[in-house]
Amino acid sequence: MQGTARVPPHVTARVIAHCGVAHPFADLLAGETLVVIDPQIEFTDDAIGNAVCPGGHNIVPRLNMLAGALCGAGSGVFWVMDTFGLCAVEEWGSLLAKLTPQARARREATMTEGSVGQQRRPLFDGWAADSIVRKQRISSSLPCESDLEDLPRTRGFDAAPIAGPVTYARYKSTARDATVLNFCTVMVSDANAAMTPEEHRARCSDSTRCSAT
Repeated sequence: MQGTARVPPHVTARVIAHCGVAHPFADLLAGETLVVIDPQIEFTDDAIGNAVCPGGHNIVPRLNMLAGALCGAGSGVFWVMDTFGLCAVEEWGSLLAKLTPQARARREATMTEGSVGQQRRPLFDGWAADSIVRKQRISSSLPCESDLEDLPRTRGFDAAPIAGPVTYARYKSTARDATVLNFCTVMVSDANAAMTPEEHRARCSDSTRCSAT
């Protein structure tokens, strides 16, 4: 499910008390780059994906609109692709250890680079080879995980609206780490999706609450 989530009034009040306004980064444009997390078949195609997020395919038009608007304004778009590889096997064994053999086999089959599930969703526009970032953990902002911190900065971007089909885990982890790395981070609520409306609203509230910390 996805859509504009209503943040509880007490959360909004806390942000205003700390920041003076409900949306501290509402006027961002210059220095802005859109980061799209996991826009791939694995999470958006019911017929092929192993971990499809309900509503993930519905946000494709919104993501295309955002990407087009930002590119047209001279900003950048980075498409972050979740990938199963050697790093996941050697450095993230705790994840694989808790999976059943069947679940691990499905994850490897649908997320290994070159597999159908790991490929981008065909409907996404605006793809460029230098804007694709691959990651092997939930968060893509970790310095040891990908080039997502360095690539935007080398192009002069320091603000990061974040979107994608898995609000509750991959978006949240990336946004939190990007904030710590001094990016002005904004959640685009109607360009994110989650397994249930409740999870989507909870993560939107959590992201808003982070503005007051």
